[in-house]
Amino acid sequence: MPSQRNTRAGHYRPQPGGFDAFVAAPFPPSDLQIDDELLIDLGRADRALARLDGAASVLPAVDHFITMYVFQEATTSSQIEGTQATLIEALELGAEAEAGRERRDDAQEILNYVAALRLGLERLSELPVSLRLIKEIHAALMTDVRGGEPARTPGEIRKTQNWIGGTLPSNARFVPPPVEDMWQALDAWEKAIHDTDSVLPPLIHIGLLHAQFETIHPFLDGNGRVGRLLITYLLTERGILAKPLLYLSIFFRKHRNEYYSRLQATRDEGDWEGWLKFFVAGVYEVAKEATETVQRILSLRERDRIRLSTLGARSGNALQLHDMLFSKAVVNSRYVQGVLDISQPTADTLLATLESTGLLREWTGRRRDRSWIYTAYVDLFAATDTPREPGSSEN
Repeated sequence: MPSQRNTRAGHYRPQPGGFDAFVAAPFPPSDLQIDDELLIDLGRADRALARLDGAASVLPAVDHFITMYVFQEATTSSQIEGTQATLIEALELGAEAEAGRERRDDAQEILNYVAALRLGLERLSELPVSLRLIKEIHAALMTDVRGGEPARTPGEIRKTQNWIGGTLPSNARFVPPPVEDMWQALDAWEKAIHDTDSVLPPLIHIGLLHAQFETIHPFLDGNGRVGRLLITYLLTERGILAKPLLYLSIFFRKHRNEYYSRLQATRDEGDWEGWLKFFVAGVYEVAKEATETVQRILSLRERDRIRLSTLGARSGNALQLHDMLFSKAVVNSRYVQGVLDISQPTADTLLATLESTGLLREWTGRRRDRSWIYTAYVDLFAATDTPREPGSSEN
């Protein structure tokens, strides 16, 4: 357990159970030092976000493509917390669930994350980022998932002490604020969200809000996933991105150990600046990669449309289905019949044709209830997709 010295972020207070819990200092820190290095990093990140926004603006029917970004984020953020499913498996599991087949636990968690992310983005049109919104998101995220008692309190702020790492607060890596102190910290955190007079650059403000949320840890479970969703909501609400195409879970997973150590350093050493440099570097890296992905999508779309235009009488239906594949990369005959308003034999023939051209791949191996995946498109998002390595999480 860290020593009980005070830091800019707070201090550790002995508790009756023989452990020390963290008590947050006033937030946000009033003595934040934004040096030249951080300013340079901020400029790079802001320019990368502007380029991403510009690239997204030329995507036809951009909302179709957001679905894949959402599934990628849901898979990656869930992997950080221990889910083993990859992006391709998540898409397949989602298709299985739509067909009414039994879901695996990790499929339920990923599909809940997708639902929670979408719910939050929809609610932003009528509700600002707030504790109320966060509770709604947590309810969607944690309903009907594994995890025992914590999973039975979806949408509820905790009423008991929680901890990170270890089996008890006494051997934990970090013990968040006790309930009474947690409520005080949450109040300050929510006021900081709505502080329209803040002179902090937007990315700095968002980075601070994410770190403080993780420190407060207001739920018994699901805090890490909710905290990462918070970043996307704030970027969208504040108009930094017109469309939600930036998700930092990929960066946090890639640098998992540093992610947790930087968060812990804000608590133990008051090192807000070290965390912010890490956070801003992540925004730059992910925005740059997302822009490159948009460019690859455009190239793939053009290439495949040229190929489909040579199919003669089938090209009309093939091109219509191709547009749909960018929002639903795994399809079955029933779906194709519905979106194109065609018969089952026509749908089956179209799918067989697209499979023979190499555009689609049948992945179930079944003779009935088969599904096809748009492999080249999924591969653009799955290039760095790997299940979580053993290690700790911040639940």
